[in-house]
Parts: sequence; structure tokens; C-alpha cells
Amino acid sequence: MADNGNDIGGLNARYYFDAQGARLESTNKRLFVLALILAIMLFVSNGLWVVYESQFKTEVTSIEATQDADFGGNNYIVGDSYGETNGKDN
Repeated sequence: MADNGNDIGGLNARYYFDAQGARLESTNKRLFVLALILAIMLFVSNGLWVVYESQFKTEVTSIEATQDADFGGNNYIVGDSYGETNGKDN
């Protein structure tokens, strides 16, 4: 067989690259199927999470607060939870 520049390790370059292309096509097909399966699993898991969360009742409570300051500001000191404002008892 004459060396015409198309031989790769004794193989004809055309057949070598055809085999590489066939392997690449099958790999791409497997990756596409995997991506499709993962996308479907994502939507299914999100749907199941919505169904799971919707079975619980949500209870809303509201708290009404009045403001006793004449000037419209509350003098609340952070960490003061005993009814004191500015260090003085009400």
C-alpha cells in the first residue's frame, strides 16, 4: 500500500475518522438521552414537592400594635423585651 499521506498508523484516514464520527454520534445520543431524563426527573421532583407542601394548612395570625409616642417614633432598644423604653419603666 502506497503512502499517500492519508494513512494513520496503517489505517486509512477516511475509515479512521468515520469510526470516530460514529463513536461521537453514539456518545452524543447517550448524553442527549441522559439530559432528557434528568430534565424529566427535575420536573417530577418539583411536582411531587408542590403536592407534598400543599397538604399542610397555612395559618396566618396578625398582631395589632399601637404606638403611644406623641412624635410618631418608637424608642425601642434592641434586646429590650420587658416593656422598658429608654431605660425607664412605663
